[in-house]
Amino acid sequence: MSAGAMTGRVHSFQSMGAVDGPGLRYVVFFQGCPLRCAYCHNPDTWAFSGGQPATVEQVLQKVRRCAPYIKESGGVTLTGGEPLAQPEFAAALLAALQTEGFHTALDTSCAAPLAAARAALEHTDLLLADLKFSTEEDYRRYTGGSLSHTMEVLALAGEMGVPVWLRHVVVPGLTDGPEHAARFAALARTLPTLQKVELLPFHKLCLHKYENLGLPFPLADVPAASAEHLTNLRAALGNLAG
Repeated sequence: MSAGAMTGRVHSFQSMGAVDGPGLRYVVFFQGCPLRCAYCHNPDTWAFSGGQPATVEQVLQKVRRCAPYIKESGGVTLTGGEPLAQPEFAAALLAALQTEGFHTALDTSCAAPLAAARAALEHTDLLLADLKFSTEEDYRRYTGGSLSHTMEVLALAGEMGVPVWLRHVVVPGLTDGPEHAARFAALARTLPTLQKVELLPFHKLCLHKYENLGLPFPLADVPAASAEHLTNLRAALGNLAG
């Protein structure tokens, strides 16, 4: 099978994303995710059987239509769901995009085997990494994932020289306190290719998705993050937070 014929499952596309890496981006949302983050705002991307099949070439055809707008100062971002849950498709698509001259960004929770991460990172110009919590206990409780494994993937990105933007959701009562900030900052400072930290406010605009799927939203009683929550955490992180 040629790389262009490789097929994956895609949830959706966004032609002009402005918050998924530098410049204007074409954003490809992968279907399927192994994690169950308490604050996930895309539960409709969880099931690996959902979405729609698409080949690498079919995705490229969509991206090429936006080339005049994204190629010079933007690029293409793979997100999800979890792109690395479809490692061969993600790596093939990233490689094809680079071959055609597009800047590539990979938005991932790092919940993937190191071999899968390495194959994708070889064709990644920027890693947008979700560092969700600052202790192993909280990681397992609120995401089902592993902090130690996430840090292994981030260390691999450093070894490979891939620039990293850390992304962190600020959840009142969970990820906005001074002790958490200190632990988070210590983890971030271990990353040699870290360029910045992006703080994302927790919100509940996803409630209708959970209702439509018949699922309870685990943090339904938690208030949305305010500007003050972000300001306080940004101050605690010092020059790390952008």
